[in-house]
Amino acid sequence: MNRPLALVYRGPATTPGCPEAVAGVLADHFAVRFTGPREKTELGAAALAGAALYAQPGGGTLSHAYRKLRRHRDDIRDFVRGGGRYLGFCLGGYLAGATPGFGLLPGDTDRYIDSAGASVGHDGDAVVTVRWRGRRRRLYFQDGPVFLLDRPDAAEVLATYPNGTIAALVAPFGAGRVGVVGPHPEATADWYGVRWPRRPLRSGHDLARDLVEAVLAG
Repeated sequence: MNRPLALVYRGPATTPGCPEAVAGVLADHFAVRFTGPREKTELGAAALAGAALYAQPGGGTLSHAYRKLRRHRDDIRDFVRGGGRYLGFCLGGYLAGATPGFGLLPGDTDRYIDSAGASVGHDGDAVVTVRWRGRRRRLYFQDGPVFLLDRPDAAEVLATYPNGTIAALVAPFGAGRVGVVGPHPEATADWYGVRWPRRPLRSGHDLARDLVEAVLAG
């Protein structure tokens, strides 16, 4: 049986290792193909038309990434509005916002480290504690977003940071759905090993899969 197609961005608006980690999580549900300026599949309306989901991995700064991707904004919005799914991890979550971004969220994003009472106060490698569906989990984190809603009922909140702000959510956009997360549940063991070689953490892949399943529901 043929599986639906997921496109994962890989290119100058991300960081090596991030697209591959996202692809590894999506492989449970999808046939995965990378898309980007140096990939066989170029990002655009034609490629998105054949996909069920588009994933935007983590990467560098929002301003740099948006400059690389803003020409695709309307194509991505049309794809989701027409029933497609968008999945954003860290930088991909920022890009789902509006200032700047694709404008897919019922609200916007900001830096978690700048929020009142944030448990992380720097933009380097960190581990952040979240409450995911009420359960305490620790995840790799690097200057990820907090999600700001226009209305409390505008989205399904999957996870919160220790200060109560939103760390992961799923929301409708037109006939489609958007799933975003600030930390990195898709992180592989080597991400932790470089920074914390003696403190192995439980994999967050079950949470990444929960996010995928939530964005596919409905």
